[in-house]
Amino acid sequence: MTAERAEDVVRAVVVHDGRLLMVPEAAGWGLPSGTPQPAETVQATAARVVYELTGYLVDGTEPLEPGGADGGTAVLCRLLTESPSDGGRVTPDRLRWASAQETAHTPLPAPVRHYLQGHTPPV
Repeated sequence: MTAERAEDVVRAVVVHDGRLLMVPEAAGWGLPSGTPQPAETVQATAARVVYELTGYLVDGTEPLEPGGADGGTAVLCRLLTESPSDGGRVTPDRLRWASAQETAHTPLPAPVRHYLQGHTPPV
């Protein structure tokens, strides 16, 4: 397996009812993320990664402003199904829907943090 370059990583930002979809990572929680396949747009990558990891169908609607030292692209995604289908690599009981406040100590790219500040209700 090849190492992912930070600038190639696409992170999916799925917000539903004021909560952000998070998946387990080695260092805690993070956004569903992966690398594009050949000729795949970042929007399609985000939708594919969310489905493969979680079983949720999403529509990768728009990339957020690039920025941050970590590179990569964050893509805002709209949730299309209220419950995940079977087959996601991360089972539903291991997923987390976190409020913006609950992500305060989670390392998120600056454009994602900025988006959450304006688009999630305070808890």
